[in-house]
This record gives sequence, C-alpha cells and structure tokens, in this order.
Amino acid sequence: WQVWDVLLRCAGQLRFAPGGGVLGIDMGVALKLAEVLGYDIATIADLLPEAETGLLEGLARLKSEECSE
Repeated sequence: WQVWDVLLRCAGQLRFAPGGGVLGIDMGVALKLAEVLGYDIATIADLLPEAETGLLEGLARLKSEECSE
C-alpha cells in the first residue's frame, strides 16, 4: 500500500518526452516523498519501478483506445 500511496501522490511528478508522451515518474521525488512519510525506502525502491511500468502500460492502453475510436 505504501508504493501505491507514493505513486498516487506523485501523479503530478511525471516526466515527459519532448513529444509530450509520459516517460515515467520522477523517482528522486518519489523516493524523497517516501522517506518523508517514513516508509520503508528499500521496499519502495524495489517495487516502485514495477508500479511505474504498470502506470505506463495503462496510459499506453488508454492512448491506443482513444486512437481507435
């Protein structure tokens, strides 16, 4: 749940490509936030990239659905 909480709180900390596509979240900000919240940093650092991958896959799926409409 801690990773999910950090991911949700960092929704405004996305990194964008020059063309406007989402590259991911700002991991530095996310890990600092986790530290400030008192979360287990080692666990967050291990699991957050997987959560980021899921986020990017979901965004790609949404974009694909929008293009097919």
